[in-house]
Amino acid sequence: MACSTPPFLSPPPLLFLLFPLILFSPLISSNPLPIALWPMPAAVSWPDPAAVPLSPNFRILLPRPHHRHLRAAAHRYRGLILSERHRPFVSPAVPLSSVPLLSLSLSVSNPSAPLRHGVSESYTLSVNSSAGAAVSAFLAADTVWGAIRGLETFSQLAWGDPPVVASGITITDRPLFPHRGLMLDTSRNYYPVEDLKRTVAAMAANKMNVFHWHITDSHSFPIMLPSVPELAEKGAYSPAMTYSPDEVRELVEFGLSHGVRILPEIDAPGHTGSWAAAHPDIVTCANMFWLPNGTGDWAGRLAAEPGTGQLNPLHPKTYDLHRRVIADVASLFPDPFLHAGADEVAPACWATDPSVRSFLAAGGTLDNLLDTFINSTHPFIVSLNRTAVYWEDVVLGPDVKLSSPAILPPATAILQTWNNGPNNTKRIVSAGYRAIVSSSDFYYLDCGHGDFVGNDSRYDGPAAADGDGGSWCGPFKTWQRIYDYDITEGLEGEEAGRVMGGEVALWSEQADREVLDGRVWPRAAAMAEAMWSGNRDEKGRRRSAEAADRLSEWRDRMVGRGIRAEPIQPLWCRKHPGMCNLNE
Repeated sequence: MACSTPPFLSPPPLLFLLFPLILFSPLISSNPLPIALWPMPAAVSWPDPAAVPLSPNFRILLPRPHHRHLRAAAHRYRGLILSERHRPFVSPAVPLSSVPLLSLSLSVSNPSAPLRHGVSESYTLSVNSSAGAAVSAFLAADTVWGAIRGLETFSQLAWGDPPVVASGITITDRPLFPHRGLMLDTSRNYYPVEDLKRTVAAMAANKMNVFHWHITDSHSFPIMLPSVPELAEKGAYSPAMTYSPDEVRELVEFGLSHGVRILPEIDAPGHTGSWAAAHPDIVTCANMFWLPNGTGDWAGRLAAEPGTGQLNPLHPKTYDLHRRVIADVASLFPDPFLHAGADEVAPACWATDPSVRSFLAAGGTLDNLLDTFINSTHPFIVSLNRTAVYWEDVVLGPDVKLSSPAILPPATAILQTWNNGPNNTKRIVSAGYRAIVSSSDFYYLDCGHGDFVGNDSRYDGPAAADGDGGSWCGPFKTWQRIYDYDITEGLEGEEAGRVMGGEVALWSEQADREVLDGRVWPRAAAMAEAMWSGNRDEKGRRRSAEAADRLSEWRDRMVGRGIRAEPIQPLWCRKHPGMCNLNE
């Protein structure tokens, strides 16, 4: 994708250091803001909106001892704040002081806290009004990761050329949900590392914290793993469309400096056709036509879409290879979570194998085959000090699922839901599992773009109807549909507490680097705010009308930062706030 280097990727100049500072208490207010912040912080007090000039020698003062990821973030944000010079479409009408802001002082109470699920991301940010000859700004956080969130908010308080910064403002902030993610599929189409980095940087700007990397699928195996290099050598689209161990480590480190965890997914036992190029003996139905009996026999499908192949749970070599894959992935990705897939097992695919047919004829079931696979792979994942994440199918699959949920203990497994909206979320948490919500009815970013299969008879003749956009999960998921979804709907108490958060998902059958930004942004930003501070105001009312103006402005700022996000409204709406709403 052709675009200029985003300012937040540029290496800024050296910073100065300072001892930790005192945490300031917030003042809560619901006054409307003259500037657009995204996501909206939990609490903002700005009783007398004003601004101060930003000194050309502005510095970010770090605590001692400094943390390498905080130092990288502070370098990046100093450069961004001085160079961005964002011009709001409607300029804030606030008085401007003549006294410049010289520095932002940071304090972190627990700088050694690792980036893990549930780590504190809270912070307090204040920019004092001019008092004599000095203006002061302070950012206090529990952890480095909260400080990074606060630096992003501070960057959004700056605008104009030359830049000015909001003053007399205090922000106290923390997320509603600890898991705020984006899933990207890099198997069906390939994305260069630079695109992954740009996406991670944009996620951090939206205070999202989990990049769920769906690395492999039936279509390609693009990651080069040290102990099984043949999987990528034979299973990737080309040598140029692979991710080396060094590139993976670079992306993981990049994510850490942005406060974003990289959660890898190696989907199995389904969606593994790409493994057959190197190891055909352990993959059933590889490279066969996916609908051998036509559209009238969906039960006879060999896969959910073109691209067949499933690991054979009865072949002993399956587990030796799978263990080597998982061990390599665990060594490259330090996150305590590892996504193991387990979705969309097609019964007819396994049944193409003679050993499976013999197993079934002897009284075994397809569910028993999945039992065998999970019983043989889940303990190994746990032995690597990883919590396994699975798609909901492993316990809720309509065709194949575990014969007993007891096979998968909730203490060592998390389920990601993608079907039936709140209903499946309820089923997961009521069974005692923690849940990540990616309901396709709300959070699938690829929906509504049609299907990629050819010669589809639905389009024959003038009466062809595609009200769903020709997509199984259509129609297109608008930013408002994403924004207004309450992922704990119908849940209370402990069940609601088991919902860890949500992920929007971009499956890449019809997406690659050329359309990546527009497919993801700003719709992912809509989920980001809902996960961070909610989609309702202090009176419990939906705030999507007010959010539209802020999201339009935020979209402009993202574009200025090198993210080719789609517009959501005509510019006229920005000049006439409220006039583009459906109701006054």
